Amino acid sequence: MEIGAWRAKVADSVLDVWETVGMALKRKVFVHTEALNEGGYPAECPFNTTRASRTRQTLDSMGLLSGEDRGEVAPVKLSREELARFHTQAYLDVLTGAGEGDIAPDDAVMVGLGTADCPIFAKMHDYVALAAGGSVTAARLLLSGEADFAFNPSGGFHHAQAGRAAGFCYVNDVVLAALTLTDAGKRVLFLDIDVHHGDGVQDAFYQRDDVMTISMHESGRTLFPGTGFADEIGIDAGRGYSVNVPLPVGTDDMAYLRIFRQTIAPLIKAYDADVLIVELGMDALAGDPLAHLHLTNNAHAEILQTLVEMDKPLLMTGGGGYHVENTVRGWALGWSVLCGETTAEEDLMFGMGGVMLQNTDWIGGLRDRVLLSDGGRHDTVDADIKQVTGFIHREVFPLHGLERGGADA
Repeated sequence: MEIGAWRAKVADSVLDVWETVGMALKRKVFVHTEALNEGGYPAECPFNTTRASRTRQTLDSMGLLSGEDRGEVAPVKLSREELARFHTQAYLDVLTGAGEGDIAPDDAVMVGLGTADCPIFAKMHDYVALAAGGSVTAARLLLSGEADFAFNPSGGFHHAQAGRAAGFCYVNDVVLAALTLTDAGKRVLFLDIDVHHGDGVQDAFYQRDDVMTISMHESGRTLFPGTGFADEIGIDAGRGYSVNVPLPVGTDDMAYLRIFRQTIAPLIKAYDADVLIVELGMDALAGDPLAHLHLTNNAHAEILQTLVEMDKPLLMTGGGGYHVENTVRGWALGWSVLCGETTAEEDLMFGMGGVMLQNTDWIGGLRDRVLLSDGGRHDTVDADIKQVTGFIHREVFPLHGLERGGADA
């Protein structure tokens, strides 16, 4: 790099430092308890609950949990009454009985329990009520002003329905957190970047306009739960407040971020919610054993940085991510973005080679390597994406006062 270009780069980094000074004044809360390492999902289940504590260990080792502007809070287990704000009493009865070994096979089948993805385990009601309680705890901290940003890595159970478990999800913490916020008169934007469609959250608010749900996910044609197509845009008062971007196999960072910048970010800004919720699933990363996208966590970091710059209270949850090491690194990177600990340092590290150290002792080690190959899928991916974004620009944009776009949007 020429000296003049290097100086310009350093100057931009200095400006980034000043821009993050304001970020330091915002209170960030990491919601976690080691009690979630006790019991829980059986070892053979792909849903690995140690990811949250391993994320905490990584952050602690890097000094990212220390400082006057951040802290840790334990989740509060949700009561029966709090769970019933969304879930049916009949379902909660079965969930409680199942964890105590008292469930009939027919009852289990009816509510989605006893499957490979929703196994029955001891004291399951208490366990999931505590994990989901982390997101409600985070929402309450945002409402009280005790936190500006909050992260519950043990949350993100977006498939759970009011009366049914599905996809490793028993209690829908995202819906319960959103209801906590809407009960306080807040308008909520939920952005789901887990690789699976957030069907449970969409269904809960499909007829409402006080919660806008946006899901960027692998298409239901190739992945569970088989929903989340572009024409699912809500009904009645909720028309235009459910937005879905089904993605083809092999979608990479370049395509993903183009969709976000040109289609999703304008909708988020137009809706102008009081509070943002983001599900930071890491199963869209290349190499995840349960999905087929080709992203790096750099895409997640850019999206999260854009949300942070919107200067709204923000609740972040975990979600999917079945390559454990990649998930832990991605969540740690997400927290560092919330804390404003990435922009300036990373600019300098790219210049000095810090990223190539490939460890977690230095912030550069949290970022994935850039993937240079798209597997030969570029043309097919782009064609599919143009159809989806073209539909959203034509059918959804006008409902929010945005200029109607074309098929090439």
